[in-house]
Amino acid sequence: MTRVKRGNVARKHRKKILKIAKGFRGSHSKLYRTANQQVMKALRNAYRDRRNRKRDFRRLWIARINAAVRQHGMSYSQLIGNLKKADVQINRKMLAQLSVLDPGSFEKVVQLASQAKG
Repeated sequence: MTRVKRGNVARKHRKKILKIAKGFRGSHSKLYRTANQQVMKALRNAYRDRRNRKRDFRRLWIARINAAVRQHGMSYSQLIGNLKKADVQINRKMLAQLSVLDPGSFEKVVQLASQAKG
């Protein structure tokens, strides 16, 4: 069997890994073996956290809505339940934006929800 010379392929792969690891601290960006481990770990964390980011933002929006709606004498769960009864289809991201940037229109949404209570 003939010998396979992988010089170009191996070098390209190592350069690719070291390019991804640029900016890592110490030997994590200089030495191939440690850089490869850190790149694999970084990619694994990035994959996981792309999913976690969605959860984190939803939690943030819910906390903001809850804080804003309690100033109007209602809880978050009551607001969401009443909005569903009133058939108001506005998502949590938009409710949180309204509560922060436009409290007046958020108050109107809360009033609309409180009318649908009964």
